[in-house]
Amino acid sequence: MNLNKVDLNLFIVFDAIYSEANLTRAGQIVGITQPAVSNALARLRETFNDPLFVRTAQGMVPTPMAQNIIGPVRNALQQLRISVQESRTFNPLQANKTYRISMTDLTEALVLPPLFQRLRRLAPNVVIESMLARRRETTKELAAGRLDFAVDVPLNTDPQVRHVKLMEDRYVCALRKGHPLAKDKLTLEEYLSLTHIHISSRRSGLGYIDLALGKMGIQRRIALRSQHYLMASTVMQSTDMAMTVPGRFARRNDLHYVELPVSDVPSLETHLYWHESTDQDPANRWMREQLIELCQLICAREKAEQQGA
Repeated sequence: MNLNKVDLNLFIVFDAIYSEANLTRAGQIVGITQPAVSNALARLRETFNDPLFVRTAQGMVPTPMAQNIIGPVRNALQQLRISVQESRTFNPLQANKTYRISMTDLTEALVLPPLFQRLRRLAPNVVIESMLARRRETTKELAAGRLDFAVDVPLNTDPQVRHVKLMEDRYVCALRKGHPLAKDKLTLEEYLSLTHIHISSRRSGLGYIDLALGKMGIQRRIALRSQHYLMASTVMQSTDMAMTVPGRFARRNDLHYVELPVSDVPSLETHLYWHESTDQDPANRWMREQLIELCQLICAREKAEQQGA
């Protein structure tokens, strides 16, 4: 018997017939006509190769087969009803949900510590799985439900994907403290004299600063290309290498940083992405609200710290 092709509605009819022992009343409960109930019963009988119910003076009496399967059928229907109900409401205190989020190690270091402080209070049983999905596969992963969110720069233009800006930052040139060029300002010549670390999740390709330099007909010297900010900062502490990074990263990792000597470098925006199919899902919406509010608080605190410095 192959249940893959069985309409789940047939089991709802089966439960109603078992409860009422009458096809007409079963139809009234389910909301279909008596002939439709008879048709559903015929399909069930074919599927199970058993009469399931025998007509008697006392009504439709279940066969041993029907008696054996009614318990599992009712349990399955109840679980389905619970799942549907939970999809309409979300109680974070009682939720046992896993959220899968694509983000870089830079975003992880910024967002995950305060997020877990919040989750311990509001949703203690929620699990976060963080990984870095390939950018060209993000839409597919979100659509398939293998990802709940992606945190990335605003490059995804797929109409099925919703997004909102979380944060904005500007690029700076970061050096270790005590570096020979750790001063208030760098000239373009000094910047180009440095050996650079380039951070990218891609195997090849230029960064914003390289595109700006390319327009000027010049290029910087990159000695290390890595996908991890935190590892690169460790390399910097024991070398005279430089990194062009978001200012937020330089401040949080106690690096010396100066303005870039190139003006044509756009600011860095970070966006939160989710698939349109989950836009009205209460669980998805709740986590979106947490991430958005958390990033607003991070930005407000950083602004206050900079103003007080």
